[in-house]
Amino acid sequence: MPLDQSFIGREYPPTEPYEVGREKIREFARAVKDDSPLHHDVDAAKSAGYPDVIAPPTFAVILSMAAQDQIVEDDQLGLDYGRVVHGQQDFVHHRPIRAGDRLLAVAHVDDIKTRAGNDFLTVRAEITTTDGEQVCTATSMLVVRGPEA
Repeated sequence: MPLDQSFIGREYPPTEPYEVGREKIREFARAVKDDSPLHHDVDAAKSAGYPDVIAPPTFAVILSMAAQDQIVEDDQLGLDYGRVVHGQQDFVHHRPIRAGDRLLAVAHVDDIKTRAGNDFLTVRAEITTTDGEQVCTATSMLVVRGPEA
């Protein structure tokens, strides 16, 4: 059964605040093999003009996935997560994520298309500080594979 088109335009409540820690940034940077001193060394980050270490650009996926979970877990949408593959991920950074940030993410359903029996769900997470400063826009496309013939 196709996803419910009436979900296009739906916005979900903000996630709980996520406090970005230095060690989480360092762990993520190691996991993605990013050895930039900006992610590991406070002095290097400060020398580059940042107040603390900054996260690799893809760190935002942690927050966008938390917001996206609200959509995926919404029973009314009719999404079978066992049939989902991640089709695309884009980030537009308004400024780097940095240690000490307290961030929220608000999920939006931007589009639902059906092609060749598969649903394509485009979701967007607007990531801001708890004070409302825009930090990142993360857009994901999830492909929900249709039933097998």
